[in-house]
Amino acid sequence: MRLQIGLIMKKETIGGKEIKMQAVIYSNGSQECERMASLIKFLGNDFHEYVLGVDFDDNAFESEFGSEATYPQVSIGYQHIGSMKETLQYMSENGIFV
Repeated sequence: MRLQIGLIMKKETIGGKEIKMQAVIYSNGSQECERMASLIKFLGNDFHEYVLGVDFDDNAFESEFGSEATYPQVSIGYQHIGSMKETLQYMSENGIFV
C-alpha cells in the first residue's frame, strides 16, 4: 500500500489560473492530529485526512515517511511539510499566521 500525497492552503498559478492547494493530514487519531485538523479548519482551509487503520497501515506510513516520523504528517499541495512542529514552523514562516 502506497500513501498518496494529496493536493489547499496556499494558492498557485497554473496556466494563468489561480488554484488553492489542499492540505493533507496523515493521522492516527491522536490529540495532535485533531489539533492540526482543527487549526487548518479554523484557518478556513479544506483538507483531506488519511487515517491509520482505515486508509493506510503502519508499514505504509513508515515506508513513506521513515521510521522516526511522528503523527500527524502534513502535506500541502505536492510538498511534504512534516510533523506538527514542522508544519507550525512552515505556517509561521509563510505568513499563514497574521
